[in-house]
Amino acid sequence: MKRVKFLSLVFVMIITVMNLKAQNTVDKVLGQNLDYNVISTAVPFMMIAPDARSSAMGDIGVSTSPDVYSMHWNPAKYAFIEEDFSVGLAYSPWLRSLVNDMNIAYLAASKRVSPKATVAASLRYFSLGDINYTGQGGSDLGTYSPNEWAMDVTYSRKLGNYISGAVAGRFIYSDLTQGVLDYSKPAISVAADIAVFYTRDVYWFKDMDAVFSWGVSINNIGSKMNYNEASLKKDFIPTNLRFGPTLKLDIDDFNSLAFSVDINKLLVPTPPIYMKDSLGSIIYDGTDPMIESGKNNEVGPIQGMIQSFFDAPGGFKEELKEFTLGVGAEYWYNKTFNVRAGFFHESKMKGNRRYVTLGAGLRYNVFGLDVSYLVPVNNTATSGTNPLENTLRFSLTINIDRWGDNTRLERVN
Repeated sequence: MKRVKFLSLVFVMIITVMNLKAQNTVDKVLGQNLDYNVISTAVPFMMIAPDARSSAMGDIGVSTSPDVYSMHWNPAKYAFIEEDFSVGLAYSPWLRSLVNDMNIAYLAASKRVSPKATVAASLRYFSLGDINYTGQGGSDLGTYSPNEWAMDVTYSRKLGNYISGAVAGRFIYSDLTQGVLDYSKPAISVAADIAVFYTRDVYWFKDMDAVFSWGVSINNIGSKMNYNEASLKKDFIPTNLRFGPTLKLDIDDFNSLAFSVDINKLLVPTPPIYMKDSLGSIIYDGTDPMIESGKNNEVGPIQGMIQSFFDAPGGFKEELKEFTLGVGAEYWYNKTFNVRAGFFHESKMKGNRRYVTLGAGLRYNVFGLDVSYLVPVNNTATSGTNPLENTLRFSLTINIDRWGDNTRLERVN
């Protein structure tokens, strides 16, 4: 059964760790490797960029111009969306350099209900492909298809001429073992987002109109998840803080260029460093492991969010490494054709994801098609490759109708 458990969890570990490089530095006092201290959570698929536009810009989107995929990045943006009704469908084959049947599908829709308010919903489905389970002695237990999905809804409303806010509710379902493992069960969680978006025309440049925007969003504030009926231990979901600005330049009547920055931090407790004896075994005080540095991470979701800002074993220096950075640019010609590029950086200590992203898109009448491609800038130490290489994403958008110029006029007057 150990082999069964390994097969069930290996793909989740790949997504969580991505491209972790284990170094050789060992702390002489604790006898532990301190070069990496990754924060892992349940359902890491919730952090994967679902759409081709934002993923082409370095996995950013908290303050970019609103579109139907804003749910993942900042649901408050929906209040300023120009379309009256939009539908989007995105698809990405996932980790194809490792397996050939994992994929992520994302369906989103938004509807303006008044000049100041918009409602939206989305469905995210993550398939881990087919896995052949085996028991002790190699007996065949059958082939199953582990999967995870999440459904969410939001209400976004303008709070003034230039600012909006939103709340979102989310249901998350994760079935990794399909009931094959003893005591295993699907895990569920209920979560919420809160978000703010600000956008305004600015006159910083003599010969160009410009729009400056910023956004803040806290996603996946919710209950922990439990996959084992025989255990009380639960895993955090990926509660995440995202914030950053965007500056859009209207170069002339046909050309525009936007620059965006997203900063992210998981609001999840950092794993502590435990005391070890001379043989390298963790020392326990009763049933609880003794902590050498850091804080106990077996806490509730709200306490974990607060604690996540000051609990890193390496102190403030390590806390800074828990922030990831995404930068991106988007060029449009005649609101019809666009090209995009971006870069994403994560500290080696916290996962070592670093990659360049590229993409392009077309708009024709009510239809829009976008594609993105990911180029890793680092490889794993063992295989010489990167599990994220050759990652493609595709997005199809249908804008049924436009709200007209009301959204724009209300923002600038």
